Amino acid sequence: MYGLIGKMIAAPGKRDELLALMLDTTGEMPGCHLYLLATDPADADAIWISEVWEDEAAHRASLTLPEVQATIARARPLIAGFGERFVTAPVGGFGLTGKP
Repeated sequence: MYGLIGKMIAAPGKRDELLALMLDTTGEMPGCHLYLLATDPADADAIWISEVWEDEAAHRASLTLPEVQATIARARPLIAGFGERFVTAPVGGFGLTGKP
């Protein structure tokens, strides 16, 4: 499996609007076992995104989906930047579907 954990920084005061957009348009993505959005209690503009994919190719393919491209276009004006990004190799856990 292929995992990503990344920090997205919303434009000042736009975090909730960005979250609502991302939550509203997050649907089925082939090969996706987990897509989790979380706020950062220490940073009012930060969003943490945790993802688990069948493999890196499934993640790359998701970025070409029309609905994902549309969400990226709508979200771009609400994003101030990005912070840390970590690639992981998930092995399992509660709530995670599929097998390594």
